[in-house]
Amino acid sequence: METTRNAAATTQAAPSVSVTWQILATVYFNFIIYFLIGLPLAVFPSIVHNQLGLSATLAGFLISLQYAATFVTRSTVGQITDSWGPKWAVLGGLASGAVSGLCVLEAAFQSSATGILIWLCLSRLFLGAAESGVSTGCITWGIGRMGATHTAEVISWNGVTSYGGIAAGAPIGVLLSHIHGLTAVGLTTTILPLLGLGLCVLKKPVPVVRGMPIALSTVFRRMLPFGGALALGSLGFATIVAFITLYFSDHHWSGAAYALTAFGASFASVRIFFSGAIRKFGGYRCSLISFIIEFFGLGILWLAPSPWVAICGAMLTGFGLSLIFPALAVEALKTVPVSNRGAAIAVYTVFLDVSLGATGPLAGIVIGHFGYPSVYLLGALAVALAQALTWRLSVLAKTRRLPVAVESSPAARTLPAQTARARL
Repeated sequence: METTRNAAATTQAAPSVSVTWQILATVYFNFIIYFLIGLPLAVFPSIVHNQLGLSATLAGFLISLQYAATFVTRSTVGQITDSWGPKWAVLGGLASGAVSGLCVLEAAFQSSATGILIWLCLSRLFLGAAESGVSTGCITWGIGRMGATHTAEVISWNGVTSYGGIAAGAPIGVLLSHIHGLTAVGLTTTILPLLGLGLCVLKKPVPVVRGMPIALSTVFRRMLPFGGALALGSLGFATIVAFITLYFSDHHWSGAAYALTAFGASFASVRIFFSGAIRKFGGYRCSLISFIIEFFGLGILWLAPSPWVAICGAMLTGFGLSLIFPALAVEALKTVPVSNRGAAIAVYTVFLDVSLGATGPLAGIVIGHFGYPSVYLLGALAVALAQALTWRLSVLAKTRRLPVAVESSPAARTLPAQTARARL
């Protein structure tokens, strides 16, 4: 009897391991790009401010250029993904990443501060386009390979590679800059995506779904409530990453690094070990539970009397925040045809970009008037609004008052990516 149970358990576990490896075989391209994003995060601001003698504001502007380029290119990448196939979005993103590295190399050979700054700005723009192409393409490619039932797992692992890439890239970028300055950073930023391009070319594309696509404006309207909940719920992430160090310093506490580590570890562990809960319990239920956990975590940070309580609050916030993006995405993608999946993912992700970009200035205003703890109260209130919005969406879904994707034929017609490209 025990042997039978063990055999059954092995049979059930094997597909899970197989699914994970198949997902990783696609999303590792995303790790490459986010590793490249991490490389200059601690290097470029130091060069611009300390070596070139330019303002800290200009150093911050340089870093922000990447996110602006990502925002601007999202919709175009979504359309390429739906029309040509996600493989081409990933290839384009990797190529853009290599061009970004060439720009860094060019900056290394400039003698004037203006020349260095211009080439670094171009590098950031190409890297932003690379992020947009590879992140959207990997998600769509992974879902196309694994099927819609594994949407949550694909998005979760894509997120793990994102944060893991940045975490690995940032310290290595500092090390490379100490070895040979911008030249070492530029060479690494050029060579890695070229290696990725070689591997990507060899991978088999997924078929392009050819249904009756809906207009991009309609995709935007259908993503709007889900993206709104995502944006509100993501304020907690932005406030912890951007302000936890200053929050600890304002309280004359040490240990801000432990808070960031606790937040990151809890976030990653939930993504890795519990992403299957979305498929089992549904996106709405997982989102609502996640928002409650995040709300209490931010509330603890707001009222924390000691650094260890604040660290626990950061950890709880990470637990709550982790599944919000994939859980809401699963439900959002049900409202659009498969032929619009790439555009939907791109539009949905834009709301996260906007949230992360807007949180800094908004939180700065709040801190200026009410102090650092108030920023976590702001995050908790935003999460409460996200909870209410998600609950309303779940009610509309249960009563069938949300749009449901209907393909133009009982079985969506698919074409190989090469054929679809030839018809364009």
